Amino acid sequence: MEFFSIAFFLAVLYGFGSSISFIAKESEDFLERHLMRFGIGLGIMPAFGLLLNLLRVPLDWRIFIISSLLILLVRYYLDYKNNNLFNAKFNLNLYSVFMLVLFAITLYMYTAGSFAYPYLEDDDPWSHAMGVKYVSIEKTVFTAQPIFHYIDPYPPTYDMLMGIIHQTNDSVYWTLKFFNAFIISLSIIFFYFFAKEFSKSSKKALFSTFALFAVPAFLSHFIWALALTVPLYFVSFYCIERINHDKKWWIGATAVMITTLTSSPTHSTYFGLFFALYIIGRFIAERKILLYETIAGLSGLAISFVLWWLPILAKHGLTRTLQILGIGGTRGNASIFNVLGTGDRVYTLSDFLCQPGTPCYNGQNMINNPIGIGLILSILAVMGIIYLAMKYKEMLSRENYYKFVILLWLALAFYAVNAAKFPIKISPFRAWMLLAIPVSLLAGESINFINNMSKSLTRDFTKSKNAVISVSLIVLIALSFGIYKTSFEPKYKVNTANWPPGAFWTSNDEISGYIWLKDSIPKGSRVFTFANNAPIIAFDKFTCYWCPEVRDFQKNGINKTPDEIYSWLKQNKYQYLIVDGQTIRKFGANDTNIMLSSLGSKFNLQPVLQNNGMIILRI
Repeated sequence: MEFFSIAFFLAVLYGFGSSISFIAKESEDFLERHLMRFGIGLGIMPAFGLLLNLLRVPLDWRIFIISSLLILLVRYYLDYKNNNLFNAKFNLNLYSVFMLVLFAITLYMYTAGSFAYPYLEDDDPWSHAMGVKYVSIEKTVFTAQPIFHYIDPYPPTYDMLMGIIHQTNDSVYWTLKFFNAFIISLSIIFFYFFAKEFSKSSKKALFSTFALFAVPAFLSHFIWALALTVPLYFVSFYCIERINHDKKWWIGATAVMITTLTSSPTHSTYFGLFFALYIIGRFIAERKILLYETIAGLSGLAISFVLWWLPILAKHGLTRTLQILGIGGTRGNASIFNVLGTGDRVYTLSDFLCQPGTPCYNGQNMINNPIGIGLILSILAVMGIIYLAMKYKEMLSRENYYKFVILLWLALAFYAVNAAKFPIKISPFRAWMLLAIPVSLLAGESINFINNMSKSLTRDFTKSKNAVISVSLIVLIALSFGIYKTSFEPKYKVNTANWPPGAFWTSNDEISGYIWLKDSIPKGSRVFTFANNAPIIAFDKFTCYWCPEVRDFQKNGINKTPDEIYSWLKQNKYQYLIVDGQTIRKFGANDTNIMLSSLGSKFNLQPVLQNNGMIILRI
């Protein structure tokens, strides 16, 4: 089933991404054309899901696979009809091959780290598991009440995507761990082709991609909605850049941006700021209005409002929506640009340099958004700033507008990271992953400059082509080793370490009991708890948390008679009952023990597991 889910995911993304070929001219580069179809599909598929959801059409995986296959069939029929089916040129760019190696290493790092421990990490992933299970069963992202943290009114496309994938297998646990790591790893591919279009250089793109691959601050394998939002930054801006080749790419950019703007409140907002600076930067540099780029941005925003935000505002109201999203100010007033994050603090120079002795260096970094750039990458970024500033006239031109945009992005991201002490902020610690983007682009500029300088100086001393190549390789190897030691090594440590399982647990015995549940009881078994539903669902068992009768019984059932409790559990087809430390914390030891002893003695219920943290009774 795991193989089928992967095949489904790739087929659907490629099918939806191929729709761009009906509209606009794709790249002549074979790998770029086909690999970016996956990126475009990653944007279009959830947007299509939002449309189905608004029309009350079930979010069923079969609708998505049939739709994507129909797109592919039409595409191949047209190619066959026009004698283009077997005429595509296979041109392999060596820089793209190196990029794929970086992608493979990244995928290994993230998947190995994600499966290094037998639970979900921290708190957010457990909540996502509940939303994913709801979408997979109910086939909608609308709810009767706002009972889920990450859907309705929270922008739902991450849980929607994972929920649709989960319909093709029996494990929400594996779905979240694998596909979260996979989507994050795809950032390497999407960033490379975006940087290639942005800088008009495959070599600079590879250098920048290596920097992004290594920088500690860019996306850990943490399971949360930003794992979808940030990769779509690169796809969105790739589509925007392709407008330079074909104006009709604004349609593709619009479709991708719908999902970019409906996947997370903070980073969808940051994307809007990045996009605004992109438009402003190009306007200043090129001294012209970017009509199609602006239309794409406004259209993406407008359609995202139609498909999600307007129905949600009509349902919950503005004030309530902002409060549920965690961006409501005092007295219910909206405070969109004063959003606190759980890990916000004031950072020092050592936090950026990731020096020995700092948490960044020794693998004790934050797990949701690691901090730190690394010594060599920091130096290269500063060099890049100086290099671009020295050629400011060149930067303000049609051919080099991207350099000006990089500096604008850097200014925004650097402020965002350091905004904890300022009144205007949007979750500063989560902005580290955004700072990594302009830093990587600047590092790419610096590496390219150093590489060209080494070649030029070598030519001044010798006419030997082999000597020039050798010196160039030595310089690149030395820079790569320095970046590896000061950035990638600490990044690898934190991403393959054992991460904590969250703050809600009451004991290690409770955690080990749930791990036993995951490994020893069949998937899909109906398990009831009076307390926390998330571990049951995340460990591939089932409880209908969103069913009103279940939620009511969780609140009041513990005080009912043993006959009433047993009858209710049997009537609702629950096979196991869990009483754990979280139940005691919720109801108190006295009431919990009375319920447990009376129920067990009257119906002779025997525990299938009992330790100091929990008891699991077979009903």
